[in-house]
Amino acid sequence: MTEDKKATEEEKLPKASEDSNESSEEVVDEKLEVEAEKESTDPKTEKSLEDKKKELLEKAAKLKGKVDITKTAELKEQVKIKKRTDMLIPLEEYVRAGIYLGTKVVTPAMKPFVYRRRADGLAIFNTDIIDEKLKEGVEYLSKFNAEDIILACKRPAGWKAAKMFSKLTGIRVFTKKYPAGVLTNTTLPDFFENELTIVTDSWLDKNALKDTVIVKKKVLMVCDTNNFSKGADQIIIGNNKSAKSLGVIFYLLARGFCKAKKIDVDIPDLEWWTGERE
Repeated sequence: MTEDKKATEEEKLPKASEDSNESSEEVVDEKLEVEAEKESTDPKTEKSLEDKKKELLEKAAKLKGKVDITKTAELKEQVKIKKRTDMLIPLEEYVRAGIYLGTKVVTPAMKPFVYRRRADGLAIFNTDIIDEKLKEGVEYLSKFNAEDIILACKRPAGWKAAKMFSKLTGIRVFTKKYPAGVLTNTTLPDFFENELTIVTDSWLDKNALKDTVIVKKKVLMVCDTNNFSKGADQIIIGNNKSAKSLGVIFYLLARGFCKAKKIDVDIPDLEWWTGERE
């Protein structure tokens, strides 16, 4: 074999390998996307996740009473390592609502926020980062006026809290169904222009997300571990499958927005939002 021919053959090998790797990555991404969407859109999968999360919270509550009181010195050391006095709500409230409980699927965008995986495969969000992202979310939301914002929440678990959020802030909310084209089709009688869309789950609220991206407006997105954050300008991380968790999120957004805009309203306490009190 001549030197020229040998070189040509060698040049072909790496290229073929690269093409193969690219194809393999595409297959993995497609599988991940299918599984991620299934967790948000398949009622059976969602119910299974909710049952598992409920079971974990019940076990945690039982264990809480059995744990020995931590020594004062150890508590001081923990506080020294990480001060949590400036959290939006006490850490215990985040834990009680299960906001830190993710799903079995973790997208690349959510990996940096995952603290660990449980033995059963559920991913666990870092609660400190949850709080920081909620603070950022409140600050970002407060840059807009209520009449220029819409909230899309197709998940039934979030309807009660979403409607109260709308009542307190004056922000328009779409729960059961988002009217297709309401942001993009100028010929529709109910067409209007907004500046920001709050997306509760990018899988269920994909139409609202798509329309907002088309008209090049801003997106504030709540992301669970199985959500891709593509299209979002600002994200809030946390469990977006549970009524308690969504209650905490909408409570903090409503409280922060009303405070920033000096809206004088009586905001129900956290127990109402999480369903612990009617």
